[in-house]
Amino acid sequence: MAIFEATQRKKIIIIFIYIAIFGLFLSFLTFKIYSWLKPAQTCFDKIKNQNEKEVDCGGVCLKKCPARAEHSLSVFNSGFMDSGQVNKYDLYGEVENPNSDFGSSQFKYVFTLKDSSGNAIASKEGKGYILPGEGKYVVENNVESVSVPASAQLEIKGNDWLEFKDYEKPQLKIINKNYNEISSGVGFSEAVGLLRNESPFDFSAIKIGVILKDENGKIIALNSTQINDVRSGENREFRVFWPNKFFGSVRNMEVQPEVNIFDSESFAERYIDSQKFQEYEYK
Repeated sequence: MAIFEATQRKKIIIIFIYIAIFGLFLSFLTFKIYSWLKPAQTCFDKIKNQNEKEVDCGGVCLKKCPARAEHSLSVFNSGFMDSGQVNKYDLYGEVENPNSDFGSSQFKYVFTLKDSSGNAIASKEGKGYILPGEGKYVVENNVESVSVPASAQLEIKGNDWLEFKDYEKPQLKIINKNYNEISSGVGFSEAVGLLRNESPFDFSAIKIGVILKDENGKIIALNSTQINDVRSGENREFRVFWPNKFFGSVRNMEVQPEVNIFDSESFAERYIDSQKFQEYEYK
């Protein structure tokens, strides 16, 4: 009886060994078949594999991965005011780029006017650009709304980043600025001043934004003008005009010179990777 039981146990052990060997063989065969059928990993398969740093770039892939901005654009202090025209409003918001080495050649934004219940009653989409480390006002004039708004909101909807190398901000100075109400003639008031281009570059267009504030620092009016073909070292006079009276007393005037350096090939080629700049040009 003992001999019979020992024989049975031996048979069972042998059977388990064969099953294990067969299982290993089957697993090996399955792995080989999967390997044969699986597509080869490449730098064009739109999958982050191999030792790629990002999808299809870096590591074994020769393609350099695009640089990424560390921070998103920040928005604060958005609002609105009467434009002086019936059912139309001027909208503004302050946008800040915290990145010192990245600028946005184009960012998309949307203003939304809301009523006292928080319902959207009007909106306006637009596009802008911003330089590394720059803070600026984004403005939309004469946005129509039949209902009287209670608030305005500015949202950034997307942007294209470009990396800058050894970037230096364009040297644009505003001097002799002055604001006056017009006592005779047509119109309500005007802001005048002198733009000085101290950069070693010529610019095809420089936008001059004027922001008027009351004694509490609240924005009560804003407007802009554009000066074209400003050469290096040149001084140019600017004049911004308000045809209609607005509410509030002006106690402070901010002037914001704004230049789209992406329109200046010589400036952009100095500070932006040439290949990336060409990609931007032909979008």
